Amino acid sequence: MGAYTVKLKERKEVAENTMAFFFDKPAGFEFAGGQSADVTLINPPETDAEGNTRAFSLASAPLEHDLMFATRLRDTAFKRVFKTMSLGTAVKIEGPFGSMTLHKKTARPGVILAGGIGITPFRSMLVQATQTNTGHRLLLFYSNRRPEDAAFLAELRELAKQYPNFTLVATMTNPEKSKVSWTGETGYINNGMLAKYVKDVAEPVYYTAGPPALVAGMRKLLGEAGVDEDDIRSEDFSGY
Repeated sequence: MGAYTVKLKERKEVAENTMAFFFDKPAGFEFAGGQSADVTLINPPETDAEGNTRAFSLASAPLEHDLMFATRLRDTAFKRVFKTMSLGTAVKIEGPFGSMTLHKKTARPGVILAGGIGITPFRSMLVQATQTNTGHRLLLFYSNRRPEDAAFLAELRELAKQYPNFTLVATMTNPEKSKVSWTGETGYINNGMLAKYVKDVAEPVYYTAGPPALVAGMRKLLGEAGVDEDDIRSEDFSGY
């Protein structure tokens, strides 16, 4: 863990109202998929009561050249500055933090339950597993309102083609409001959907991340399905 100053290289929209930011990866910065870092604006032109620092999951994988963070764009001083700052602007990062990383025993499958921007740590995990061929069998349930809201959806579909041990189950809760047709799963992640794709609920290690209400709901769902609490790893994203 350390503190580094890095410069913004690129930013791009990865879903409606969701943007990814790419920074130089400093020498010596090592992390595992699923970990996070604190990002601090340096002398920003505006600030508010929420302050100049945010904790972001590292959406990039350890072997990728840049550091990437992705976030929903809310109307706060931090997000306004983050969205509009010039390429080359320096920020401070500290980290990595967190222990929600891929389990070591690859004989056990991993089941991921993600909603919205909660996909960021799992994008890192899944790219890491694909690039290094870890052997993990991974199943991702990814819930969004519409395809337009689903960050990295096209990339996740490509990963599922590249990495035969990875299965993607994307589901939309309001597909009727989408401008594109949707033929995948619909509705919220529930026990019926879980049972459809997970034959033995006691076998996998489970991961979930997203807004606190979603994480609480997923933990409750897993508990009702008979999953041992020790087999659930979770992370709340508050205010993002």
